[in-house]
Amino acid sequence: MQQPVILISGASRGIGLAAARQLSARGAIVLVASRSFDRAQQAAAAMGGAATALQLDVTDECSIALAVSEVATRFGRLDVLVNNAAVLLDHHESISLLKREVLSETFATNVSGALCLAQAMLPLLEKSSDPRIINVSSRAGQLGSELQTWAPAYSMSKSALNMLTQQLAAAYPGIAVNSMCPGWCRTEMGGPDAPRSADEGADTLVWLAMDAPHALRGNFIKNRETIHW
Repeated sequence: MQQPVILISGASRGIGLAAARQLSARGAIVLVASRSFDRAQQAAAAMGGAATALQLDVTDECSIALAVSEVATRFGRLDVLVNNAAVLLDHHESISLLKREVLSETFATNVSGALCLAQAMLPLLEKSSDPRIINVSSRAGQLGSELQTWAPAYSMSKSALNMLTQQLAAAYPGIAVNSMCPGWCRTEMGGPDAPRSADEGADTLVWLAMDAPHALRGNFIKNRETIHW
């Protein structure tokens, strides 16, 4: 079997980095993508194996185009795209004070960035025998959960990312597209009080990338099980 080629956006830290390490240890060719090429290089070098750094800003069309060109030239295909890049700009903000620019910036990365990267990588994914897209979402975006006031822009963006997952799954039945919830993890975004480690949060992501049946598609997954949207 060919080594799977896996691109993870926002992979120089947090859950993306933890997933990249685990996937690299399992023999995958992992493209550690980050806005900071220096940080991506440092992360990839620390992993060894077939990990390689990739400069990628999902809010920049030119950056996306260059990333597509590099993946096409070096590998000719992409087996797994992980839309992990995200921002959390309104951690303790009230929706009554939420600024338009904060909402726009949040959606630009968390939703539009994921869509544009998926669109650009589709021709390479279609060359894979087992193409997959994994969107890293959050329980904060669940519509069926209790009422909440936490991080309104971030939460709304994750709800939109879940709908993007369903749209892509419906439009591309040959690609296993799923959202996943890593849980509350001890990362730069999650803070030091979270109950899960980044490695624990990455477990479902790694499973979806390497082990989940291809027939599993159009779902929201946590702890390797489907949960409500």
